[in-house]
Amino acid sequence: MEQAETPRRRRLAAQDWLLAGYRALVRQGPAGLRAEALARDLGTTKGSFYWHFADVGAFRAALLTYWVTRAFNEVLAAVEVETAPAARLHRLVALAVGYRDPDYGGAALEPALRAWAREDAAVAAAVADMDARRLRYVAALCAACGRADPALPGLIYAAVTGYTVFDAATIPVADAQAGMRALLHLAGVPG
Repeated sequence: MEQAETPRRRRLAAQDWLLAGYRALVRQGPAGLRAEALARDLGTTKGSFYWHFADVGAFRAALLTYWVTRAFNEVLAAVEVETAPAARLHRLVALAVGYRDPDYGGAALEPALRAWAREDAAVAAAVADMDARRLRYVAALCAACGRADPALPGLIYAAVTGYTVFDAATIPVADAQAGMRALLHLAGVPG
């Protein structure tokens, strides 16, 4: 009689832990960012966590670094495929208010990070840096579109940030994107 093979569990990568961390942050706040709780959610042991991260502090730092990569660098790469500045600005706001990937914490990730920033100086610094980088980019796009009003980039960014506090059930993605198109239209950005 042949013996059935035991299925092997997939080896978790650091990214699996980071995504689990974002989901935990959304569900439980910073208190959910513990190795034991994350391991339980992933159905594995804490040893796997410590294989990738020296300690919880290193994990939290990696969460912030990966957030910058995903929420700034990768978004810009997706936006920069457009050649016209107005098209870039329209694509940027559509992506920003349309992001709902549940593996990455969904639309609730940004508000969860901002809430965490009120408790942790390192997170506050990362969020402030991200806000400044994003505002500079939006300002550059506005200027390239011939829209030099210094208040416009902040208004656009505030509207995008405001949409992140609503989940898709409250304001569907299509409605949020339509709202941002209307704002850009009112600001005189062609599109």
